[in-house]
Amino acid sequence: MQVPLYQAKAEFFRMLGHPVRIRVLELLQHGPVPVRDLLADIEIEPSSLSQQLAVLRRSGIVVSIREGSTVRYALAGGDVAELLRAARRILTELLAGQNELLAELRQTDAAEPTAPAATAGSGRMPVGPRSAHTVTPSNAPGRGAR
Repeated sequence: MQVPLYQAKAEFFRMLGHPVRIRVLELLQHGPVPVRDLLADIEIEPSSLSQQLAVLRRSGIVVSIREGSTVRYALAGGDVAELLRAARRILTELLAGQNELLAELRQTDAAEPTAPAATAGSGRMPVGPRSAHTVTPSNAPGRGAR
């Protein structure tokens, strides 16, 4: 039975879902790199790097090249480098959007007068930007008056 495309994509992204694997792929974007250089750049135990390289090699997105006693790794194709560039663009846009939202929130906070805090037992919720995000035992979802 054939695996649905969405499931194959999910497995592919799950395979990419380790910081060391992403870092290795970033380092390989510019050409083959000896394992010793990967170790120096990533600063992890050799056995851990070996495990992560094996996952990438089994998936077929990197290849190993033996040159005498030196083993170099390279991307199997240019599409992986393009995927990493696309991820960088997406993250840049997301972070820019978050910075814009943060600036807007700070502007709103500066423009609004500070509301007095609700008094204990008054039944009133505090007003302001924090009240929508602050969960206390009295306003937790599924918690009614007791």
